[in-house]
Amino acid sequence: MKIILFGATGDVGTTTLHEAIKRGHSVTAIARNIDKLADMPGDITRESLDVLTNPARVAALMAEHDIAISALRPVTGSESLLVDLSKILLDAARKTKTPIYLTGGAATLKLADDSGHTVLTAPDFLPDTVRPIAEACAKQDALFDQYDDVQWTCLRPPAMLFQGPLTGQYVRGTDTLVPDHDGMARISFSDFGYAMVDLIEAGNGGQQRLTVGYQNKAAA
Repeated sequence: MKIILFGATGDVGTTTLHEAIKRGHSVTAIARNIDKLADMPGDITRESLDVLTNPARVAALMAEHDIAISALRPVTGSESLLVDLSKILLDAARKTKTPIYLTGGAATLKLADDSGHTVLTAPDFLPDTVRPIAEACAKQDALFDQYDDVQWTCLRPPAMLFQGPLTGQYVRGTDTLVPDHDGMARISFSDFGYAMVDLIEAGNGGQQRLTVGYQNKAAA
């Protein structure tokens, strides 16, 4: 499968890239600085591209691939750009009729209790330092409703993403956090990338908001 991956050098992008290559996919890795990809093995093409300033190139590249993935995350202080970045990619997917899988955020996921709160609305759940990206992720989530003619899938991480081992074991959910045996909703970057490639290979129908996490087992 020919995959184009935007944001290939971030934590999610890197693990997704490794997993896609390991499974034999042909990947075009897009990042503003591709020096970090210099030693990446496998069937990979690298291109330096600023998505915000060159939407025409985004669409042209997407048209050459079977699947698009976005692992884009703006730097601290520019969190609101997530909506602009997502819109450019969704517009390109609409134009080229390319299925697109986007990394979302936990902001709109409901807590695994009866409170009715989401990660974003629950009192004292989020530290102030991550509230800007959580609010941007909520706006990104709302954006998807404008693209009912696009085959999009949004994979939302749990409340905690961490550097940890690949286990290949996770539980998939929809609108509610998936807690493990300690009551924590978490997954390693490696397993999140693994889950993303699983979704792509399954070829789901699109227009889905999903999440993943460990259940009855915490990664070491």
